[in-house]
Amino acid sequence: MFTRLVALMLLMTASAATPAFAARPPGAFGPEARTAQPAAQTPAVKQLGTIKTINGNTITLTTDAGADVQVAVTETTRIVRVEPGQKDLSGATAMALKDLQVGDRILVRGQASADAKSLVAVGIIAIKHADIDAKKQQEREDWQKHGIGGLVNAVDPAAGIIRLSVGAAGAAKEVAVQVSKSTIIRHYSPDSVKFDDARPGTLEEIKAGDQLRARGTRSADGSGFTAVEIVSGSFRNIAGTISSIDAAANTVSVMDLIAKQSVVVKISAESQVRKLTPEMAQRIAARLKGAAAGATAGAPGGAAGAQAQGQAGGGARPSEGGNAAPGGRQGADFQQVLSKLPPVTMADLQKGDAVMIVSTEGSATGQVTAITLLAGVEPILTASPRGAQGMTLSPWSLGGEGAGGGEGNQ
Repeated sequence: MFTRLVALMLLMTASAATPAFAARPPGAFGPEARTAQPAAQTPAVKQLGTIKTINGNTITLTTDAGADVQVAVTETTRIVRVEPGQKDLSGATAMALKDLQVGDRILVRGQASADAKSLVAVGIIAIKHADIDAKKQQEREDWQKHGIGGLVNAVDPAAGIIRLSVGAAGAAKEVAVQVSKSTIIRHYSPDSVKFDDARPGTLEEIKAGDQLRARGTRSADGSGFTAVEIVSGSFRNIAGTISSIDAAANTVSVMDLIAKQSVVVKISAESQVRKLTPEMAQRIAARLKGAAAGATAGAPGGAAGAQAQGQAGGGARPSEGGNAAPGGRQGADFQQVLSKLPPVTMADLQKGDAVMIVSTEGSATGQVTAITLLAGVEPILTASPRGAQGMTLSPWSLGGEGAGGGEGNQ
Protein backbone atom coordinates (compact mmCIF):
# COMPACT_ATOMS: atom_id res chain seq x y z
CA MET A 1 0.00 0.00 0.00
CA PHE A 2 2.18 2.32 1.24
CA THR A 3 4.86 -0.21 1.18
CA ARG A 4 8.56 0.35 0.65
CA LEU A 5 10.43 -2.91 0.34
CA VAL A 6 13.11 -1.31 2.46
CA ALA A 7 14.33 2.19 3.23
CA LEU A 8 17.44 1.59 1.11
CA MET A 9 16.97 -1.90 -0.26
CA LEU A 10 20.27 -3.69 -0.07
CA LEU A 11 21.80 -0.29 0.33
CA MET A 12 21.08 -0.36 -3.33
CA THR A 13 21.49 3.27 -4.24
CA ALA A 14 24.80 4.78 -5.17
CA SER A 15 24.73 6.88 -2.03
CA ALA A 16 24.47 3.86 0.25
CA ALA A 17 25.42 0.47 -1.13
CA THR A 18 28.03 1.44 -3.68
CA PRO A 19 30.32 3.41 -1.36
CA ALA A 20 30.23 0.55 1.11
CA PHE A 21 31.99 -1.63 -1.43
CA ALA A 22 33.91 1.10 -3.19
CA ALA A 23 35.56 2.17 0.04
CA ARG A 24 37.23 -1.21 0.41
CA PRO A 25 40.69 -1.45 -1.14
CA PRO A 26 41.57 -4.47 -3.27
CA GLY A 27 41.95 -7.45 -0.99
CA ALA A 28 39.75 -6.01 1.73
CA PHE A 29 37.76 -9.21 1.70
CA GLY A 30 40.77 -11.18 2.87
CA PRO A 31 44.23 -12.32 1.70
CA GLU A 32 42.79 -14.91 -0.60
CA ALA A 33 40.65 -12.32 -2.34
CA ARG A 34 43.73 -10.17 -2.89
CA THR A 35 45.43 -12.88 -4.90
CA ALA A 36 42.21 -13.60 -6.80
CA GLN A 37 41.66 -10.02 -7.94
CA PRO A 38 41.28 -9.71 -11.72
CA ALA A 39 43.63 -7.65 -13.75
CA ALA A 40 43.68 -4.04 -12.60
CA GLN A 41 42.93 -2.71 -16.06
CA THR A 42 39.47 -4.32 -16.03
CA PRO A 43 37.16 -2.31 -13.78
CA ALA A 44 34.83 -3.99 -11.32
CA VAL A 45 31.09 -3.69 -11.93
CA LYS A 46 28.04 -3.85 -9.71
CA GLN A 47 24.72 -5.55 -10.45
CA LEU A 48 21.58 -5.28 -8.36
CA GLY A 49 18.59 -7.57 -8.64
CA THR A 50 16.75 -10.69 -7.55
CA ILE A 51 18.03 -14.26 -7.56
CA LYS A 52 16.25 -16.21 -10.29
CA THR A 53 18.02 -19.57 -9.97
CA ILE A 54 20.97 -21.13 -8.14
CA ASN A 55 22.81 -23.96 -9.84
CA GLY A 56 25.88 -25.12 -7.96
CA ASN A 57 28.20 -22.13 -7.67
CA THR A 58 26.35 -20.11 -10.30
CA ILE A 59 23.58 -17.64 -9.54
CA THR A 60 21.26 -16.37 -12.26
CA LEU A 61 20.51 -12.80 -11.26
CA THR A 62 17.62 -10.90 -12.82
CA THR A 63 18.70 -7.30 -12.60
CA ASP A 64 16.36 -4.41 -11.92
CA ALA A 65 16.81 -3.50 -15.58
CA GLY A 66 15.30 -6.87 -16.54
CA ALA A 67 18.43 -8.62 -17.85
CA ASP A 68 19.68 -12.01 -16.65
CA VAL A 69 23.30 -12.13 -15.52
CA GLN A 70 25.24 -15.26 -14.58
CA VAL A 71 27.14 -14.74 -11.33
CA ALA A 72 29.99 -17.11 -10.53
CA VAL A 73 30.64 -17.47 -6.79
CA THR A 74 34.15 -18.56 -5.82
CA GLU A 75 35.69 -19.65 -2.52
CA THR A 76 36.98 -16.13 -2.03
CA THR A 77 33.63 -14.40 -2.65
CA ARG A 78 32.53 -12.62 0.52
CA ILE A 79 28.77 -12.88 1.13
CA VAL A 80 27.10 -10.83 3.84
CA ARG A 81 23.50 -10.42 4.93
CA VAL A 82 21.91 -7.12 5.95
CA GLU A 83 18.49 -6.31 7.31
CA PRO A 84 15.95 -4.25 5.34
CA GLY A 85 16.50 -0.56 5.98
CA GLN A 86 20.10 -1.00 7.16
CA LYS A 87 22.13 1.99 5.98
CA ASP A 88 25.67 0.62 6.25
CA LEU A 89 27.51 -2.66 6.64
CA SER A 90 28.30 -2.28 10.33
CA GLY A 91 25.57 -4.77 11.23
CA ALA A 92 26.16 -7.14 8.33
CA THR A 93 26.63 -10.83 9.10
CA ALA A 94 28.55 -13.38 7.07
CA MET A 95 26.58 -16.05 5.23
CA ALA A 96 27.31 -18.94 2.90
CA LEU A 97 26.20 -19.50 -0.67
CA LYS A 98 23.98 -22.37 0.51
CA ASP A 99 22.00 -19.87 2.61
CA LEU A 100 20.95 -17.84 -0.44
CA GLN A 101 17.57 -18.61 -1.98
CA VAL A 102 15.57 -17.80 -5.07
CA GLY A 103 13.82 -14.49 -4.50
CA ASP A 104 16.55 -12.99 -2.32
CA ARG A 105 17.72 -9.51 -3.27
CA ILE A 106 21.46 -9.16 -3.83
CA LEU A 107 23.97 -6.53 -4.80
CA VAL A 108 26.96 -8.12 -6.53
CA ARG A 109 30.36 -6.56 -7.08
CA GLY A 110 32.71 -8.39 -9.38
CA GLN A 111 34.50 -8.80 -12.65
CA ALA A 112 32.32 -8.79 -15.75
CA SER A 113 32.83 -10.77 -18.91
CA ALA A 114 33.38 -9.00 -22.21
CA ASP A 115 29.71 -9.35 -23.18
CA ALA A 116 28.55 -8.22 -19.70
CA LYS A 117 26.33 -11.30 -19.43
CA SER A 118 28.29 -12.88 -16.61
CA LEU A 119 30.61 -11.87 -13.81
CA VAL A 120 32.82 -13.39 -11.16
CA ALA A 121 31.66 -12.15 -7.78
CA VAL A 122 34.11 -10.55 -5.38
CA GLY A 123 31.45 -9.61 -2.86
CA ILE A 124 27.69 -10.03 -2.42
CA ILE A 125 25.34 -8.10 -0.13
CA ALA A 126 22.06 -9.94 0.40
CA ILE A 127 18.65 -9.27 1.88
CA LYS A 128 16.57 -12.40 2.40
CA HIS A 129 13.17 -12.34 0.74
CA ALA A 130 11.61 -13.47 4.02
CA ASP A 131 13.04 -10.35 5.67
CA ILE A 132 11.65 -8.23 2.84
CA ASP A 133 8.20 -9.77 3.29
CA ALA A 134 8.35 -9.18 7.04
CA LYS A 135 9.37 -5.57 6.48
CA LYS A 136 6.53 -5.04 4.03
CA GLN A 137 4.04 -6.49 6.50
CA GLN A 138 5.35 -4.29 9.29
CA GLU A 139 5.06 -1.18 7.13
CA ARG A 140 1.59 -2.20 5.95
CA GLU A 141 0.43 -2.56 9.54
CA ASP A 142 1.93 0.80 10.43
CA TRP A 143 0.04 2.47 7.60
CA GLN A 144 -3.11 0.71 8.71
CA LYS A 145 -2.80 1.89 12.29
CA HIS A 146 -1.47 5.37 11.66
CA GLY A 147 -2.72 6.32 8.21
CA ILE A 148 -5.21 8.76 6.78
CA GLY A 149 -6.33 9.29 3.21
CA GLY A 150 -8.55 11.43 1.08
CA LEU A 151 -8.83 14.10 -1.56
CA VAL A 152 -6.65 17.21 -1.50
CA ASN A 153 -8.71 20.39 -1.22
CA ALA A 154 -5.85 22.90 -1.02
CA VAL A 155 -2.11 23.12 -0.39
CA ASP A 156 -0.25 25.90 1.46
CA PRO A 157 3.47 25.22 0.85
CA ALA A 158 4.56 28.23 2.93
CA ALA A 159 2.74 26.95 6.00
CA GLY A 160 3.38 23.28 5.20
CA ILE A 161 -0.34 22.50 5.35
CA ILE A 162 -2.39 20.22 3.12
CA ARG A 163 -6.17 20.51 3.44
CA LEU A 164 -7.46 16.98 3.03
CA SER A 165 -11.09 15.95 2.57
CA VAL A 166 -11.62 12.66 4.40
CA GLY A 167 -14.81 10.63 4.37
CA ALA A 168 -17.76 9.88 2.15
CA ALA A 169 -19.20 12.35 -0.28
CA GLY A 170 -21.78 14.43 1.56
CA ALA A 171 -20.26 13.54 4.93
CA ALA A 172 -16.62 14.43 4.37
CA LYS A 173 -14.65 16.45 6.89
CA GLU A 174 -11.49 18.45 6.33
CA VAL A 175 -8.26 17.54 8.08
CA ALA A 176 -5.18 19.79 8.15
CA VAL A 177 -2.14 17.64 7.36
CA GLN A 178 1.03 19.23 8.71
CA VAL A 179 4.19 18.63 6.66
CA SER A 180 7.71 19.32 7.95
CA LYS A 181 11.17 19.20 6.40
CA SER A 182 11.59 15.66 7.71
CA THR A 183 8.35 14.38 6.11
CA ILE A 184 9.01 11.83 3.38
CA ILE A 185 7.04 12.83 0.28
CA ARG A 186 6.50 10.47 -2.61
CA HIS A 187 4.47 10.82 -5.80
CA TYR A 188 2.99 8.04 -7.88
CA SER A 189 4.51 7.50 -11.30
CA PRO A 190 2.15 8.55 -14.13
CA ASP A 191 2.42 5.12 -15.75
CA SER A 192 2.69 2.69 -12.84
CA VAL A 193 0.19 1.28 -10.35
CA LYS A 194 2.90 0.16 -7.93
CA PHE A 195 3.63 2.05 -4.75
CA ASP A 196 7.24 0.90 -4.98
CA ASP A 197 7.54 2.83 -8.25
CA ALA A 198 6.50 6.04 -6.53
CA ARG A 199 9.29 8.61 -6.83
CA PRO A 200 10.51 11.19 -4.33
CA GLY A 201 8.34 14.29 -4.57
CA THR A 202 7.89 17.75 -3.12
CA LEU A 203 5.06 19.53 -1.38
CA GLU A 204 4.82 21.92 -4.31
CA GLU A 205 3.90 19.02 -6.62
CA ILE A 206 0.78 18.17 -4.64
CA LYS A 207 -2.28 19.95 -5.97
CA ALA A 208 -6.00 20.21 -5.35
CA GLY A 209 -7.80 17.16 -6.68
CA ASP A 210 -4.91 14.77 -5.98
CA GLN A 211 -5.53 11.75 -3.82
CA LEU A 212 -3.21 11.49 -0.87
CA ARG A 213 -2.27 9.10 1.88
CA ALA A 214 -0.34 10.18 4.95
CA ARG A 215 1.21 8.22 7.80
CA GLY A 216 1.70 9.91 11.14
CA THR A 217 -0.23 11.10 14.19
CA ARG A 218 -3.76 12.48 14.50
CA SER A 219 -4.56 15.35 16.80
CA ALA A 220 -6.84 14.67 19.75
CA ASP A 221 -9.87 16.26 18.07
CA GLY A 222 -9.17 14.64 14.70
CA SER A 223 -8.93 17.95 12.84
CA GLY A 224 -5.15 17.84 12.46
CA PHE A 225 -2.59 15.27 11.38
CA THR A 226 1.22 15.43 11.64
CA ALA A 227 2.66 13.53 8.68
CA VAL A 228 5.77 11.37 8.81
CA GLU A 229 5.31 10.14 5.25
CA ILE A 230 3.06 11.11 2.36
CA VAL A 231 2.28 9.58 -0.99
CA SER A 232 0.03 11.28 -3.50
CA GLY A 233 -1.08 10.86 -7.06
CA SER A 234 -3.41 11.98 -9.78
CA PHE A 235 -5.71 9.21 -10.95
CA ARG A 236 -8.24 9.09 -13.75
CA ASN A 237 -11.79 7.80 -13.56
CA ILE A 238 -13.17 6.35 -16.77
CA ALA A 239 -16.72 5.16 -17.36
CA GLY A 240 -17.76 3.88 -20.76
CA THR A 241 -17.97 0.97 -23.15
CA ILE A 242 -15.24 -1.20 -24.62
CA SER A 243 -14.83 -0.44 -28.32
CA SER A 244 -12.00 -2.90 -29.03
CA ILE A 245 -9.72 -5.43 -27.32
CA ASP A 246 -6.07 -6.15 -28.17
CA ALA A 247 -5.25 -9.36 -26.32
CA ALA A 248 -1.66 -9.42 -27.60
CA ALA A 249 -0.93 -5.98 -26.17
CA ASN A 250 -3.13 -6.51 -23.08
CA THR A 251 -5.07 -3.35 -23.84
CA VAL A 252 -8.69 -2.35 -24.26
CA SER A 253 -9.99 0.78 -25.95
CA VAL A 254 -12.81 2.44 -24.03
CA MET A 255 -15.12 5.20 -25.22
CA ASP A 256 -15.25 7.39 -22.13
CA LEU A 257 -18.80 8.68 -21.61
CA ILE A 258 -17.59 11.55 -19.45
CA ALA A 259 -14.63 12.81 -21.49
CA LYS A 260 -16.31 11.89 -24.80
CA GLN A 261 -13.13 10.38 -26.18
CA SER A 262 -11.50 7.01 -26.69
CA VAL A 263 -8.87 5.90 -24.19
CA VAL A 264 -6.42 3.00 -24.53
CA VAL A 265 -6.23 1.17 -21.19
CA LYS A 266 -3.46 -1.33 -20.45
CA ILE A 267 -4.28 -4.28 -18.20
CA SER A 268 -1.17 -5.18 -16.19
CA ALA A 269 -0.43 -8.03 -13.82
CA GLU A 270 -1.20 -5.66 -10.93
CA SER A 271 -4.53 -4.47 -12.32
CA GLN A 272 -7.61 -5.52 -10.34
CA VAL A 273 -10.19 -6.77 -12.85
CA ARG A 274 -13.63 -7.71 -11.55
CA LYS A 275 -17.16 -8.15 -12.91
CA LEU A 276 -20.43 -7.46 -11.11
CA THR A 277 -23.27 -9.92 -11.26
CA PRO A 278 -26.45 -8.52 -12.89
CA GLU A 279 -28.25 -8.62 -9.53
CA MET A 280 -25.53 -6.69 -7.75
CA ALA A 281 -25.33 -4.11 -10.54
CA GLN A 282 -29.11 -3.56 -10.35
CA ARG A 283 -28.98 -3.02 -6.58
CA ILE A 284 -26.18 -0.48 -6.92
CA ALA A 285 -28.01 1.30 -9.74
CA ALA A 286 -31.09 1.57 -7.54
CA ARG A 287 -29.02 3.18 -4.81
CA LEU A 288 -27.52 5.64 -7.27
CA LYS A 289 -30.98 6.64 -8.44
CA GLY A 290 -32.00 7.21 -4.84
CA ALA A 291 -28.87 9.26 -4.21
CA ALA A 292 -29.53 11.39 -7.27
CA ALA A 293 -33.04 12.10 -6.05
CA GLY A 294 -31.68 13.10 -2.65
CA ALA A 295 -29.09 15.37 -4.21
CA THR A 296 -31.79 17.14 -6.22
CA ALA A 297 -33.79 17.65 -3.05
CA GLY A 298 -31.04 19.40 -1.15
CA ALA A 299 -27.52 18.06 -1.46
CA PRO A 300 -24.85 20.74 -1.73
CA GLY A 301 -23.74 21.67 -5.23
CA GLY A 302 -21.01 23.79 -6.71
CA ALA A 303 -17.55 23.08 -5.38
CA ALA A 304 -18.84 20.55 -2.86
CA GLY A 305 -20.57 18.64 -5.63
CA ALA A 306 -17.40 18.67 -7.67
CA GLN A 307 -15.55 17.36 -4.64
CA ALA A 308 -18.04 14.54 -4.29
CA GLN A 309 -17.41 13.64 -7.92
CA GLY A 310 -13.68 13.73 -7.25
CA GLN A 311 -14.00 11.05 -4.59
CA ALA A 312 -14.38 8.59 -7.43
CA GLY A 313 -10.73 7.61 -7.30
CA GLY A 314 -11.17 6.25 -3.80
CA GLY A 315 -8.56 8.37 -2.03
CA ALA A 316 -9.95 7.24 1.30
CA ARG A 317 -9.21 3.71 2.34
CA PRO A 318 -11.74 1.13 3.50
CA SER A 319 -13.47 2.09 6.75
CA GLU A 320 -12.43 5.70 6.44
CA GLY A 321 -15.85 6.55 5.18
CA GLY A 322 -14.53 7.21 1.69
CA ASN A 323 -15.63 3.78 0.66
CA ALA A 324 -19.19 4.22 1.79
CA ALA A 325 -21.94 2.72 -0.27
CA PRO A 326 -23.15 4.55 -3.37
CA GLY A 327 -25.35 7.45 -2.48
CA GLY A 328 -23.26 8.41 0.54
CA ARG A 329 -24.55 5.62 2.78
CA GLN A 330 -21.90 4.65 5.29
CA GLY A 331 -21.14 1.13 6.40
CA ALA A 332 -21.40 -0.73 3.12
CA ASP A 333 -17.82 -0.84 1.89
CA PHE A 334 -17.82 -0.99 -1.89
CA GLN A 335 -14.11 -1.76 -2.04
CA GLN A 336 -14.66 -4.76 0.19
CA VAL A 337 -17.47 -5.88 -2.11
CA LEU A 338 -15.05 -5.68 -5.03
CA SER A 339 -12.38 -7.63 -3.17
CA LYS A 340 -14.82 -10.50 -2.68
CA LEU A 341 -15.64 -10.75 -6.37
CA PRO A 342 -13.61 -13.40 -8.22
CA PRO A 343 -10.95 -12.00 -10.57
CA VAL A 344 -11.67 -12.10 -14.27
CA THR A 345 -9.30 -11.95 -17.23
CA MET A 346 -9.30 -10.09 -20.52
CA ALA A 347 -10.84 -13.20 -22.08
CA ASP A 348 -13.95 -12.49 -19.99
CA LEU A 349 -14.30 -9.00 -21.48
CA GLN A 350 -16.12 -8.33 -24.74
CA LYS A 351 -16.57 -5.47 -27.14
CA GLY A 352 -19.56 -3.42 -26.02
CA ASP A 353 -19.16 -4.24 -22.31
CA ALA A 354 -19.74 -1.29 -19.98
CA VAL A 355 -16.84 -0.71 -17.60
CA MET A 356 -15.76 1.61 -14.82
CA ILE A 357 -12.02 2.14 -14.46
CA VAL A 358 -9.64 3.85 -12.09
CA SER A 359 -6.32 4.29 -13.88
CA THR A 360 -2.97 5.96 -13.67
CA GLU A 361 -2.70 9.51 -14.94
CA GLY A 362 -1.18 8.20 -18.13
CA SER A 363 2.04 8.44 -20.10
CA ALA A 364 2.93 10.89 -22.85
CA THR A 365 1.39 8.51 -25.39
CA GLY A 366 -2.02 8.94 -23.77
CA GLN A 367 -2.23 5.28 -22.73
CA VAL A 368 -3.23 4.65 -19.13
CA THR A 369 -2.78 1.59 -16.91
CA ALA A 370 -5.80 0.20 -15.12
CA ILE A 371 -5.63 0.05 -11.36
CA THR A 372 -9.19 -1.24 -11.05
CA LEU A 373 -11.45 -2.27 -13.92
CA LEU A 374 -15.02 -3.19 -13.08
CA ALA A 375 -17.23 -4.75 -15.75
CA GLY A 376 -20.93 -5.56 -15.68
CA VAL A 377 -21.85 -1.98 -14.83
CA GLU A 378 -24.43 -1.31 -17.56
CA PRO A 379 -27.27 -0.64 -15.08
CA ILE A 380 -25.05 1.72 -13.09
CA LEU A 381 -24.07 3.83 -16.08
CA THR A 382 -27.65 3.87 -17.28
CA ALA A 383 -28.76 5.15 -13.87
CA SER A 384 -26.12 7.87 -13.72
CA PRO A 385 -22.88 7.93 -15.74
CA ARG A 386 -21.55 10.77 -13.60
CA GLY A 387 -23.01 9.44 -10.40
CA ALA A 388 -21.05 6.28 -11.01
CA GLN A 389 -17.93 8.30 -10.34
CA GLY A 390 -18.99 8.44 -6.71
CA MET A 391 -18.36 4.72 -6.53
CA THR A 392 -15.13 4.06 -4.73
CA LEU A 393 -12.78 1.99 -6.87
CA SER A 394 -9.76 2.45 -4.66
CA PRO A 395 -6.47 3.03 -6.48
CA TRP A 396 -4.42 2.46 -3.35
CA SER A 397 -2.35 -0.67 -3.09
CA LEU A 398 -1.91 -1.23 0.66
CA GLY A 399 -5.04 -3.00 1.86
CA GLY A 400 -6.42 -2.80 5.30
CA GLU A 401 -8.68 -0.72 7.45
CA GLY A 402 -8.97 3.00 7.09
CA ALA A 403 -8.07 5.76 9.45
CA GLY A 404 -11.48 7.26 9.86
CA GLY A 405 -13.03 4.11 11.22
CA GLY A 406 -10.67 3.86 14.16
CA GLU A 407 -7.09 4.45 13.18
CA GLY A 408 -6.41 3.01 9.79
CA ASN A 409 -4.37 2.68 6.75
CA GLN A 410 -3.43 3.81 3.35
